[in-house]
Amino acid sequence: MELKGKVVVAQGGGPTAVINQSLVGAVLESRKFSQITKVYGAVGGVRGIVDECFIDLTQETTHNLERVAVTPSSALSSTRDKPDRKYCEEIFKVFRAHDVRYFFYIGGNDSSDTVRIVNEQAELEGYEFRAIHIPKTIDNDLMINDHTPGFPSAAKFVAQSFMGLNLDNRALPGVHIAVIMGRHAGFLTAASAAARKYDDDGPHLIYLPERPFVMDNFLADVKATYDKLGRCVIAVSEGIQNEHGTPILATLQETERDAHGNMQLSGTGALGEQLANQIKEKTGIKRVRSDTFGYLQRSFMGCVSHVDQREAREVGEKAAQFAIWHNIDGSITIHRTGDYSVDYRLSNLKDIAAKTRLMPDSFISASGNNVTDAFIHYLRPLLGDMPEASRLRAPMAAKLLKL
Repeated sequence: MELKGKVVVAQGGGPTAVINQSLVGAVLESRKFSQITKVYGAVGGVRGIVDECFIDLTQETTHNLERVAVTPSSALSSTRDKPDRKYCEEIFKVFRAHDVRYFFYIGGNDSSDTVRIVNEQAELEGYEFRAIHIPKTIDNDLMINDHTPGFPSAAKFVAQSFMGLNLDNRALPGVHIAVIMGRHAGFLTAASAAARKYDDDGPHLIYLPERPFVMDNFLADVKATYDKLGRCVIAVSEGIQNEHGTPILATLQETERDAHGNMQLSGTGALGEQLANQIKEKTGIKRVRSDTFGYLQRSFMGCVSHVDQREAREVGEKAAQFAIWHNIDGSITIHRTGDYSVDYRLSNLKDIAAKTRLMPDSFISASGNNVTDAFIHYLRPLLGDMPEASRLRAPMAAKLLKL
């Protein structure tokens, strides 16, 4: 039986370079079906649904949608709201009033949980309804997925940025720390290694939240690398923690918390500065610098992965197909097949919602301060074309005056 009614598409959480590909994929695919009466976009994520703030995307031109698709950030705007059951009941109330029968929510862990709760509410009230979670997160931390749309482009940014940091550091040696997003998952920080070409290329050290961070070991690693190479480039995840699970930043200074009680890890240069101070004070190395990538990699237009673009578009299309053609709910998941291709499947929301995928042990070096070849093999197909740095290799000329 064909389920006739409106579609609502929303975007949640942090924006990415390709999230609008998923939006446009879901919108254009939905507009092909005669049982779809309207396709609405919720402005401001789930908050826009509760406030009945909808844009009628049925009336948007295909040409302009395609232009929006290649534009980073969330075209519909987003929200950090984390709906509980009462909040989801308000969402469902709006859906029922507007005869919304299909809901596509593009987002990460929390977004998938919202889809699950709204779907359960529809079942409870006997309302015919289909809800699909469309994966998106630069953190790459959704369960079941081989990788998530948004991550490859952000990873490409990180890899190319570290290529530049390494070249800079080689010209004017010292210690350079760069802190990268990812919270509890180290995938994005690990991507810093993707552009290494020569044996002494940085990052020379990589610290991930999946391994306990020990300050004394860190300082010893930095000193040993600096003594060997005369320089050291370091990639650090914002979420590094000690053996007790306490974020390292919290052991070094007082930290802010967001509206949900989470420790403020992003948008501050504090961790890099604190680690730089530790190196200066305890190793005697004088030239120590730090950077925090913060939000730069989320919506950067300069190095979007074409693989990421394509897959983000297809997960949006598959959401509409599963819901409208096959009349089923769930979360779209990406599965790697061969070397390199992917397949899209529909997975149970309960297996993804409010869960976090971490870097597997096979991707982390035995020393705990670098990545393995297995990780590089996993990552490189996702990045698409990458630039390559080269060095001069001509011999030195003979000295005439200083023998």
